[in-house]
Amino acid sequence: MDFPRSRVAAAAFEFLDEAPSTNDELVARAVGPDAASWPDLSVVVTDNQTMGRGRLGRTWLAPTGKALAISLLVRPGLENGDPLPPAAIGWLPLLAGAAMTRAVSTSVAPFVDRLAARAAEDGSPGEVVVDLKWPNDVLISGYKVCGVLAELLPDGAGAVIGAGVNLTLDEHDLPTLASTSLLLVTGERPDADAILADYLEAFSELYRALLGAGGDADASGLRAEVSALCGSLGRRVRVELPGDRQLIGVARSIDADGRLVVENLENGELQAVAAGDVTHLRY
Repeated sequence: MDFPRSRVAAAAFEFLDEAPSTNDELVARAVGPDAASWPDLSVVVTDNQTMGRGRLGRTWLAPTGKALAISLLVRPGLENGDPLPPAAIGWLPLLAGAAMTRAVSTSVAPFVDRLAARAAEDGSPGEVVVDLKWPNDVLISGYKVCGVLAELLPDGAGAVIGAGVNLTLDEHDLPTLASTSLLLVTGERPDADAILADYLEAFSELYRALLGAGGDADASGLRAEVSALCGSLGRRVRVELPGDRQLIGVARSIDADGRLVVENLENGELQAVAAGDVTHLRY
């Protein structure tokens, strides 16, 4: 795979025929003897990841050639040379989720009218809604098409942000009943280079704005962007919290630190969630 647009969008780019984990591969390059060759916004990609992992220790596996595993290196620094404030680091996974939501939306946009027309003819689901489930899962009409996992570099001077996008998985390949792929949604094989390039370009735009605003998610517009794309807001949710606890309520907002603010249905109190597995409830 050549990825001409994506190579232009990345500071350094490497496509691997196979990799156990693109995050591990990029971390090794970022801290190894050739680290200078891997600057901010470098990328490692494969369509054959054999030992991928997701949030909360889950595995992430897909048949060869049917999904894209992307790892993006960030070495964030402000214009005055200072490091990105620690509070802003927590926004990076949400930033990646927003960027991928944009890219997936662009990919499916040409098919929206066709799907609506088909729905009118045969009663099939026609509405296509691409949004972000807090903190960084990308959904198409409620089904997960992409997940994001961010990991700090060993020296803490940067991070590697991994994303896994389901490209051409069919019904038999899906890892869960709540998953989908771009092929299943649109009926056509997606352009992997276009999706990746759109993601990298959107990420770079949001990232540069965050750095330019000194890491302030409000001043940069990042909180507004994430909030606008987040389909969790206004919905009943169940949040699995550390310590085998759960919170059931309505997601009301995303606060200045990127936390999901949930109104507890039992007592009406607002609780800010920094980490947890979120499920959108239908009733």
